[in-house]
Amino acid sequence: MLWSDPENEPPEELRDMQEKLRRLGVLVALAMVLSMLVIGVR
Repeated sequence: MLWSDPENEPPEELRDMQEKLRRLGVLVALAMVLSMLVIGVR
């Protein structure tokens, strides 16, 4: 590994996008669970 190699840290925008995608995935999963509960109650 050379001293001139770039760091493995992703750029700031990429990290922000990953965080947003993670939150979106959690929201979608919660929505699916809620819809399944509503369908199951009926």
